[in-house]
Amino acid sequence: MISSVRERLGEVLFQRVAGPDGAVHRERIHGTPGPRWFDPASPIGRVHGDASMFVGGLRAVLLQTLHPAAMTAVSEHSGYRGDMWGRVARTSRFLAVTTFGPADDAQQAVDIVRSIHDRITGVVDDGTPYAASDPHLLLWVHVAEVDSFLTAHQEYGARPLTDAECDEYVAQTAEVARRLGVVDPPETRAELEAVIEAFRPELRVTDHAREAVSYLIWHPPLPLAARPAYGVLVAAAIGLMPPWSRRPLGLPSHPVADRTVVRALGSLATRTIRWALAPGRESADDLHRTHAQTG
Repeated sequence: MISSVRERLGEVLFQRVAGPDGAVHRERIHGTPGPRWFDPASPIGRVHGDASMFVGGLRAVLLQTLHPAAMTAVSEHSGYRGDMWGRVARTSRFLAVTTFGPADDAQQAVDIVRSIHDRITGVVDDGTPYAASDPHLLLWVHVAEVDSFLTAHQEYGARPLTDAECDEYVAQTAEVARRLGVVDPPETRAELEAVIEAFRPELRVTDHAREAVSYLIWHPPLPLAARPAYGVLVAAAIGLMPPWSRRPLGLPSHPVADRTVVRALGSLATRTIRWALAPGRESADDLHRTHAQTG
């Protein structure tokens, strides 16, 4: 009975994040021989292969909304309102193939993303033009994701990284970022924090950001039965948001509850996800090897 429940839950989770063709992509990513960019046992494999990516991915999206150009590009070009899970699956696949897949497939995935970015341009509400291929804008998307994935892993991951491993993780993600067009990405956790701090003067909340946050928190495309569990993950993500980011986005700030109730529920949720995905497939890493986030 328990194994049956575990199997059903694991399959539902995997299909939600990996998409209907997730099993096919998983087999190609993990079953194709050849060199990889990274050792799956290295920090990037441990972080991107852990259930904490559920929380990290939600935090990344919330944090990214604070950049007007990034949020406008997402709102006008991603189609997240009508196909949220499709976007999640595409992001999952990119993270999976660049982290765990054959080097040729990883480079092809990067090339595809760069070609898409080259076609995305527009104007922010104040008249400022933007381009998705702008290295500065790509840097913000990158650091928001990396900081979120790492923060969530250190709080909810099965095996948190040491300080040295945190730096190695940031350096590994920088390799992918450079291939995507980011110039001089951070390579240590201290550098990562410094870059995020440097971005703060240009961050602000737009109508697009308010709409995205409302959609993500209050109107997710999920059946009613799944919303309580989703709500726990959202609460865990909010609990890890930088204090300075919460008021502008209208997010609650309850430090005591974040350290107690939210942390306990977030730990339970990520342990349950890890438990559901462990047997009958490669490991609990499967779902996020096809993932998170994040783009």
